[in-house]
Amino acid sequence: MDANASTTMTRRWSLDVTRVLAVLGVAAIHVFAGVVGNADLRGSAGWWGAVVVDIGFVWVVPVFVMISGALILEPRQFAQGPQSFYRRRLLRLAPAVVFWSLFYFLLIRTGLTAAPISRADIIRFLLEGRPYTHLYFLWLIVGLYAVAPVLAAFLKDGGRGRSVIFAMTVLVATVLTGSSSSLLTAMGDPRPLTLLAATQWLPYAGYFLAGWALRDLVLRGWRLGLGILVTVVALAVPILQYGMRPHLAYLDAFAPVSYFGPFVGVASIGVFVCANSLLAGWIPGERGSWVLRELSDSAFGVFLVHFAIMLVLRRLPLFAAADSSLPLTILEWVLVVVLSFAIIFGLRRVPYLRRLV
Repeated sequence: MDANASTTMTRRWSLDVTRVLAVLGVAAIHVFAGVVGNADLRGSAGWWGAVVVDIGFVWVVPVFVMISGALILEPRQFAQGPQSFYRRRLLRLAPAVVFWSLFYFLLIRTGLTAAPISRADIIRFLLEGRPYTHLYFLWLIVGLYAVAPVLAAFLKDGGRGRSVIFAMTVLVATVLTGSSSSLLTAMGDPRPLTLLAATQWLPYAGYFLAGWALRDLVLRGWRLGLGILVTVVALAVPILQYGMRPHLAYLDAFAPVSYFGPFVGVASIGVFVCANSLLAGWIPGERGSWVLRELSDSAFGVFLVHFAIMLVLRRLPLFAAADSSLPLTILEWVLVVVLSFAIIFGLRRVPYLRRLV
């Protein structure tokens, strides 16, 4: 068997499919947010359609993190010690962190959007590691990679039981923290969760661990059906909860629509497990495997570049009214996805530039 055939047989294709769906969802959340935030459309069919897409993809970042955990916490990643792991992973991330942070802060924030920048903005950027809306994810991944050798060492000889208990314990603690913050805020005693560049990873550690703990879980028959049903319900609740605001204030207080809310946590785990179960054992053909591998390997770059593409498209007269039109927003989303993948496909074939995506 040649190397390509061996890779095709051993690669976890379900994770590739899920990663591609997740990056499509990330782009959708940012594109459809304009319609969701348009108060003049609130309650209309178009507005509800945008809410279904926007909130319906609320699982994407947790699942991205779970996919990373499923792959990174593999013991063989640390066979040569933490230093080797850090050289391979953290040093590979460094060019992307520096380039995209400067790109969005200098070219997009100050150039394209012409937003004024104060000294406080610069300090906030440095402390929070969030030069633009979505770039906190870079520091999130850096933090998880930094603690991965410690987590992997603890999990190594404990079997699935230890990994599941550890993951669920951390996830429950995260949800309780997020819900407590939301509840106290609703009671008039705001307790916002403040995350800095060095701590962006903390609320996602449970998802990271869950990816490893659940990566080999395959549901069949009625268990799979039940898993899909629970996942759909867990997604439907936040959609209705958001759409019916402010009429479900108590639910908002106890179960915030955030990555740290209970329903979003259940939905994210459900998407991950059900996707793995539905695609367990599936191996695409030669051409299909090449296409899927390219799409999956480009997902990180698409995550980074899509926001800039969206902002550029919105400067065009065609999309000037996109925030008031669901069909126009759908077209914008398709173009953002296609152009982003096309750009990343190109960059990945250029030496040195491929290190940025």
